[in-house]
Amino acid sequence: MNFNWFDFSGYLKIFWQFSWLQWIVFSLISNVLLCLFSIALYQFIEKTCRKDFLQKQNHPVTQSDAYLSLLTVVCNSFVMLLGAFLWKNNWIIIDPHPSAVSVFLETIAFIFLMDLLMYFFHYAAHLPFVYKILHGKHHEHVSTNFLSLFVLHPFETIGFGLMILALLMSYDFSIISIALYLSINLIWGTIGHLNREFFPASFDRLFVGTTRFHNQHHLDETKNFGFYTSIWDRLFGTYR
Repeated sequence: MNFNWFDFSGYLKIFWQFSWLQWIVFSLISNVLLCLFSIALYQFIEKTCRKDFLQKQNHPVTQSDAYLSLLTVVCNSFVMLLGAFLWKNNWIIIDPHPSAVSVFLETIAFIFLMDLLMYFFHYAAHLPFVYKILHGKHHEHVSTNFLSLFVLHPFETIGFGLMILALLMSYDFSIISIALYLSINLIWGTIGHLNREFFPASFDRLFVGTTRFHNQHHLDETKNFGFYTSIWDRLFGTYR
């Protein structure tokens, strides 16, 4: 009897049968849990990492930060619901029987394509008229705290989600490659907003978007617009 570890057709069938009320509850609960996981990961690394602070102290956690973070969770839930709608109407097709090789290649492709899209999206967010309305609040966190990743304008959160959905509409990714990308994105975002360097110094030479790389962006808003890698900043002359 052959068993395929990458056969998720049964799980997809369950999700397909969800009512919209079930989808709303599922999306809210899952996004709250993801936010709590990010906070816990941040706190764990900060308590256990022995490296020096990148800046003298963390940004203080404010009430407005908490409200914006909650709104980010709601916006992420909305994007998940929109993705479910597109899937149920066959705008998004999910491969239920991927191979291990295809999962690996899809995940790598997802990371690099999103890194490119996010570079231009992030660069556009720093245009003066956009920055003042949308992105300025995030950059009040010159140093960071455990909520910095989620302190975003709703349009930023939804814009990021729409880029993911656009990729999903353009290619039949597997559910496991989607889940892997989203997990990497959350963990990378959390690590990128630490106030301690997480990666070895040698990773800068490997074009990795390290904690220090993103911290430099919070110090100098004209540099380091990339997220997972520094490739596009090096290519377009915005690397520090």
